[in-house]
Amino acid sequence: MREFLATEAGGAVLLLVAAVIALIWANSPWSHGYEALWTATAQVRLGDADLTLSLHHWVNDGAMALFFTVVGLEISREFTAGELRDRRIAAVPALGAIGGLTLPAVIYLLFNSSGPAAHGWGIPMSTDTAFVIGILALFGPACPDRLRLFLLTLAIVDDIGAITVVGIFYTEHVRFGALALAGGLVLVMLVLRWLGVWRLLPYALVAVVLWGAIHASGVHATLAGVITGLLIPAVPPRPDQAAQVPVYVRALAEESNAARASLAVIAAKATVSANERLQRVLHPFSAFVVVPLFGLANAGVHLDEHTLRAAAASPVTWGVTLALVLGNAVGITVASLAAMRTGLGQLPGQVRYGHLVGAATLAGIGFTISLFITELAFTDTELRDQAKIGILAGSFGAAVLGTILLRTLGERMPLCSPLTDEPVPTLPPRPWRPPTPFLPPLPPPASTQPPAST
Repeated sequence: MREFLATEAGGAVLLLVAAVIALIWANSPWSHGYEALWTATAQVRLGDADLTLSLHHWVNDGAMALFFTVVGLEISREFTAGELRDRRIAAVPALGAIGGLTLPAVIYLLFNSSGPAAHGWGIPMSTDTAFVIGILALFGPACPDRLRLFLLTLAIVDDIGAITVVGIFYTEHVRFGALALAGGLVLVMLVLRWLGVWRLLPYALVAVVLWGAIHASGVHATLAGVITGLLIPAVPPRPDQAAQVPVYVRALAEESNAARASLAVIAAKATVSANERLQRVLHPFSAFVVVPLFGLANAGVHLDEHTLRAAAASPVTWGVTLALVLGNAVGITVASLAAMRTGLGQLPGQVRYGHLVGAATLAGIGFTISLFITELAFTDTELRDQAKIGILAGSFGAAVLGTILLRTLGERMPLCSPLTDEPVPTLPPRPWRPPTPFLPPLPPPASTQPPAST
């Protein structure tokens, strides 16, 4: 978990840097180069079959499939072996996430109830896990581990909702032949899972073909990443598999050769679930390469006087901004409090109501998936730019307001108190002295030692 959070925080910094570079580049004298780069095409050809996409689509449709694979892996791991197994701990952030999905969409539709702009109702629904965890690590209160757990659980359920919205509501023309092929490949992956296949290569080969089939069907290809992440086994291996490792290690120690070294490595890998091994490979690449690349490709909004004036009067911009800041803060807080008041769940550890409000406000940072849905929701360039300005403004406002709340409430209600209700032991009476270091007893003099045995 520490490695996961450190990767998320580092990825958030790179994502922020990439977004700033994109904004500067798109508004510099070299802005034509920014547009030319992402409209350039790249082709993959195999015999008579070929796939030609712009670099922008390769990032959004191809590279982002890896990001959604990591999301699916994390969801599967949490439900199988993580915190989502505990119903009461998971209930509060899960229901809070539902409130954070519903109210932002309602607020957006209040500003854009009809016309092409209404199609963007899904834009403010998602929380950017990388940014939220990164800001919590950099500027949050002391000892935020239990608060991170709350936000991670909320983000996981939020991701499930956002992925469902993308798959159902932002898919237009469906080719059922390719979709049937995709369904068959999903069955193949289920059979591999049922057979207990623990190697990653068979799943990877099926996942690549699945991505092509879903892309050909008209459904957004990133759904292949989600399906792959959810279906790769996350169940820990059997105890007897771990017991076999010393056998291969001893064999390698007796005779070191390539065959025995390979067997020892294979035996060691079999003791770790396929989910954890794939997540260890993909998560750093997703956080440090894919997500910053996505920010660079999508955050470049041309902010001239005309664009800013249009955004200032645009219901799309205002709808996205207010939905991100107010929708998440109010929706998550109210739904979480309802879960606690009805007895469905409880806050983890020493997380208090004030931390809940600050975390709910911070969850209004919707960047990666919000930009992703913007590209799917609008074909009009002006609507896209207005929505992106709303995402930038709303995410910045949620980050600042959430940080202030967490810092203020974190000092008044620290998260570092003991995780038990037992009273703290009293201190011994003064004066306090440092403990005397333990010294081993000295050996007896040589003359008193017994003679050596013969």
